[in-house]
Amino acid sequence: MKVIAIASQKGGSGKTTLAGHIAVQAERVGAGPVALVDTDPQGSLAEWWNVRQAETPVFVATGIARLAEDLRRLRALGMRLLVIDTPPAIAATISEVVRVSDLVIVPARPSPHDLRAAGATVELVEKLSRPLVFVINGAQQRARITSEAAIALSQHGTLAPSIIHNRTGFAASMIDGRTVMEVPGEARGAEEIAKLWEYLDARLGDQRRTMLAADPLRPQQRLFGGGWQLALQESP
Repeated sequence: MKVIAIASQKGGSGKTTLAGHIAVQAERVGAGPVALVDTDPQGSLAEWWNVRQAETPVFVATGIARLAEDLRRLRALGMRLLVIDTPPAIAATISEVVRVSDLVIVPARPSPHDLRAAGATVELVEKLSRPLVFVINGAQQRARITSEAAIALSQHGTLAPSIIHNRTGFAASMIDGRTVMEVPGEARGAEEIAKLWEYLDARLGDQRRTMLAADPLRPQQRLFGGGWQLALQESP
């Protein structure tokens, strides 16, 4: 199982939207089973999942105190990908999530405030020696500041080649638990997410697709499919 953390110490960077879209895209291309964790007290990702009609990805009810133990249980259940949304500003929570992650995604909008704020997150991730990828999020089409942001971020770390643009479809789809990939007429947004996932999948060095032929884990998936929330308590 690979663990992706979406982290930024600045609010409004689009962490929750990216987390939901990455998880759904991974399921769509056969990289699942995929699970989601929301460590933000605001609970936006959990709220999105609660109104979602699709069976996947599953949502894991856990907390920072038992995260490491629940990761072991998720691996035993046959999960192949876990995507964790983090809160802004709460450095202690972000640190604990980053510590157990295989890849940390730092979304940044192309604005001076976001670029300056990214530095604090980068410092935290580097301190824990975890791999990091910047994702430019909420960009305006053909805006000069987008290219300037790309140059600035690339000087401090790896920049994902897929830029996520500011499209109303991203926010609109999240209202009823969907993503742009599941809404007609949102092909451009869907293509951006698809390219982003292809890049992230390559970075993770995952061999999940080659495992799908035998796919012995699908029967297990039915145990927690159907849009159920995973409650990872010990058996009595």
